[in-house]
Parts: sequence; C-alpha cells; structure tokens
Amino acid sequence: MSSKLTDEQLMIQSMVREFSREVLSQTAAERDRTKEFPAENLQQMAELGLLGMMVPPEYDGAGSDTVGYVLALSEIAYSCASTAVVMSVHNSIVCESILKFGSEHQKQTYLKELAAGKYIGAFALTEPQAGSDPVSQYTTAVQDGDHYIINGTKRFITTGKNAGLVIVTAKTDPELKHKGISAFLVSKDNPGMKAGALEDKMGLRASDTVDLIFDDCRVPAGDRLGSEGDGFKIAMTGLDGGRIGIAAQSVGVAQAALDASVTYAQEREQFNRKISKFQGLRWMFADMATEIEAARQLMLSAAAMKDNGQKHTMQASMAKLFASEMVNRITAKAIQIHGGYGFTKEYPVERFYRDARVFTIYEGTSEIQRVVISNNIFNDKRKP
Repeated sequence: MSSKLTDEQLMIQSMVREFSREVLSQTAAERDRTKEFPAENLQQMAELGLLGMMVPPEYDGAGSDTVGYVLALSEIAYSCASTAVVMSVHNSIVCESILKFGSEHQKQTYLKELAAGKYIGAFALTEPQAGSDPVSQYTTAVQDGDHYIINGTKRFITTGKNAGLVIVTAKTDPELKHKGISAFLVSKDNPGMKAGALEDKMGLRASDTVDLIFDDCRVPAGDRLGSEGDGFKIAMTGLDGGRIGIAAQSVGVAQAALDASVTYAQEREQFNRKISKFQGLRWMFADMATEIEAARQLMLSAAAMKDNGQKHTMQASMAKLFASEMVNRITAKAIQIHGGYGFTKEYPVERFYRDARVFTIYEGTSEIQRVVISNNIFNDKRKP
C-alpha cells in the first residue's frame, strides 16, 4: 500500500497516528462510559488541520486530497470511533457540500469557521418516516419574502446537539418529489431549531445523536445551499463522500480490533503455550488481516477516483458495503479470540464490537448500497 502513497499522504498518516494513539486513546473508554462529547479532542484536531482537511487554503483549510483524508480518518477511528464519526460528517458531508454547492459568501462565512473548529457541522436528512427513502420526508420550507420557514422533525442526527451549523433538507415543492427538495444552512443560534433528547445508543456513545425539531424556523434565503430543488442532489453527492468515510472508519476500528487480538494472543496461555501458536487461531488472524487489507484497498481506490474527478458513486457504495460488513465480522472474531474476557469492558474489543454495529446502517444501509451498486451495473436511471 505504501508505495502508492505520496510523501504528503504518508506524513498525514504518521502525524494523525501519533496524535490518535497518544491523545485520543487515553479517554476513549471513559467517554464511551460517560457519553461526554469529545469537544477537547475536536479542538486539538482543528489545530492540526483535521476539521477542514479537504477545504482549500483560501478558506483556511488544509487543502488535502481525499486519500490523505481517509488515511487520517482511519487513524482517528482506530482510537475513538465516536470522535471519528463527528470528523467524518463534518468533513465528508458538511464542508464538502458547502465547498461544492455553496455561494462565495457561504464559503467565506462558514467554511473558515468549520475548518477552525468554531463550528462543528451536522447533516439533517433522515426523518421518523424517511430513512432509506429520503423522498418520503415531511419537513417543509416555505418561502416568506427573503426568508424560508422550515417546519418538521429530523431523526438520528449525528452531532445534532453540539453542531454549530446544520445542513437541513426540506421540501420546497412537494409535487416535484426528489426535485422538490432543497437544502439550507441553519446555525445553532436559530431559535426555530431545537435539539431533542440524546439517544441512548449501543455504540459511538460519545457522539451525540438527537432529533432536530424545526418550529417555524426562519432561515434567510441567502442561506439556501445551491438552487431551489438541489437538495436531493446535494444530499446524494455528500453521501458519496460520506460512504468513503464510513469505509475509513470501518478500516480503523477493524485494525484496532486485530491489533488488540494479536497482543492478547501473544500473552494468553492455554495448554502450556501461547494461543497465538494454535493453527486454528492463526488462520483466523490470516483471514482477518486479508479482509482488512481488501477493505483498505477499496477505500483507497474510491478516494483516488474521487480525487481524479471520476464518477465514483458505485465504488463509494462498494467500499462502504464491504468495509462495514467486514468490521462487524472482524470485531466478532476479536471477541471470540479473547474468550470470556472479550465479553467484559476490561478489554477494548467489547467497545469496538458495539461501535462497529451501526456502520452497516447509517449513511445508507448495506441493502441500499446493494441497490446503488446494482443500479449502476444495469445503468438504471433511478438511483437512490
């Protein structure tokens, strides 16, 4: 893998690996227990340029490419998956959507603040009745002079409580179905947007997930992202990048589970020898390492295609599908290798297993990825 990476990409990987393992790993288990949002982690990451990685320098970003970004994100996920999911949504969806579809004023106003970590970004698409089928959303945005008035509820919003800026999709013309959805930039201080109660989740517990309730939320027309009716396109484009990000998170958590298992197997003795000497386990390790490497290459390939300006929707879905399914297999095997100890919170593999479970669900379930991939294979016009 290393031979394909540039010196800059390798430098990013090395720098973030050191930060992740020396800083993030120290509090990850405690944050999982207390559900404390990793605000301090994110501020340090902003200082390292990790919150505006693909934002150009003219907007105070690091100007990295996607390959450098996914290498960094994998290293963050290795130590703290909760911090990684916040980083992923912030970079992959929020910053990238504003960079691609925003006006110059929006870029100057918001991208600089996002890159500096003054705002953490969130993305509000899912609703109680609209998950895999975003066209079924009920949230509306009605124009009123030089404002839009947004009403509705968004569900399962990552960083919804702690975000400074949220990209919200809403129907501006329900008759037009997916072409009648628009996107808006809503800041945290808008009195019409309220965060609901924190979800009590199985994993990623230090990353807050909430409902966002919009009650006559007045948003200036100048904060509409893109043209009216662009919301579905903005969301789907953002999810292409987001799905590569989920692959990166999956690779990071899986690598952490493998490394923890290697350490354990070299220390644990049964039948008067280290369990790392048993062929049954050694073959399990061989399969785990092979699957992780396959997922890493899918991730890097999709990222490189994005960097080269190639259409990468199918490859992003393939990377997300394979990597998210892979990390669930790897973390399950890691617990098996640890035996009864793996079922306790004394060892980190228990947390890895819980954190990994949602990767096949959010930003498009495994089933939706298969729909996207098969639609691309058959060149179907209608793509979710």
